[in-house]
Amino acid sequence: MEFHQTLIPGRLIKRYKRFLADVELKDGTVVTAHCPNSGSMKTCNEPGWQVLLSESNNPKRKLKYTWELAHNSVCWIGVNTHLANKLAVEAIQKGWIPELGGYDKLETERKYGQNSRIDILLSSAGGKCYVEVKNVTLVEEDGFYKFPDSVTTRGLKHLYELRDMVEQGHRAVMLFAIQRSDGALFKPAEAIDPKYSAALKEVHTQGVEILTYRAEISPESIELKIKTNYSLTGKK
Repeated sequence: MEFHQTLIPGRLIKRYKRFLADVELKDGTVVTAHCPNSGSMKTCNEPGWQVLLSESNNPKRKLKYTWELAHNSVCWIGVNTHLANKLAVEAIQKGWIPELGGYDKLETERKYGQNSRIDILLSSAGGKCYVEVKNVTLVEEDGFYKFPDSVTTRGLKHLYELRDMVEQGHRAVMLFAIQRSDGALFKPAEAIDPKYSAALKEVHTQGVEILTYRAEISPESIELKIKTNYSLTGKK
């Protein structure tokens, strides 16, 4: 996925009220940007970090800028969680995730489960595959990529709905889209959300597949194409 414009560089002053971020641009101007991330953003929103913003010309928008990327002096981090599904769709269509290849039809946001919508529904004569996508931006001191970065009751609900699809005879996949490159492998964030961690292990034993793919990120584009290992035991 290529950015449709040249992103605007700045330095993060602070992120606050979840969806707001103050950024100092190169000319010293301070702007308030939309922060498209509802999580804690732990390990990816330190004041002083270099950030990149996109700019909108839509006069109906309250905030002109959107925070897209942050740099921690090691790598770029994709903080826009709204891009995860788009990255996954592109990766499937381009064959970068071979485990999800071979289907004739790809749909997004189809209703299923208990008043939910599945991120991606793949189908062919051979059956259906339900794919839930989660954006991963957390890396802790132990070197693991982790999800979630805050308690997620919605994410917990999605895991059991995927399990229900398996019980109905379909294929179900939990796809973790990692938008940074400075970790080793993926594991659930047990200390942050023990219920989600336990549920992920539970539904995996019941047939829900886990895929973890890392994005290649630059100021020009993001591509979800590098398979990453995962551990449900916490061991590397």
